[in-house]
Amino acid sequence: MQCNIKQELEKHGKSVYWLIKETGISHKAGYDLVNGRTKGIQFDTLERICKILNCTPNDILKINW
Repeated sequence: MQCNIKQELEKHGKSVYWLIKETGISHKAGYDLVNGRTKGIQFDTLERICKILNCTPNDILKINW
């Protein structure tokens, strides 16, 4: 599974810094999520990201077949 938060941020014209500020996650966690260097994501973090980007988990998470 792959996390495509970077593409969603670009689509909305937002930066990683904005994401970190809006969600309250740590800088390291934010940059790891955006750059695909994480093994998982907590549901509450996923929910906050979806709410601020007005998207669904399907827009952010992609399965690598």
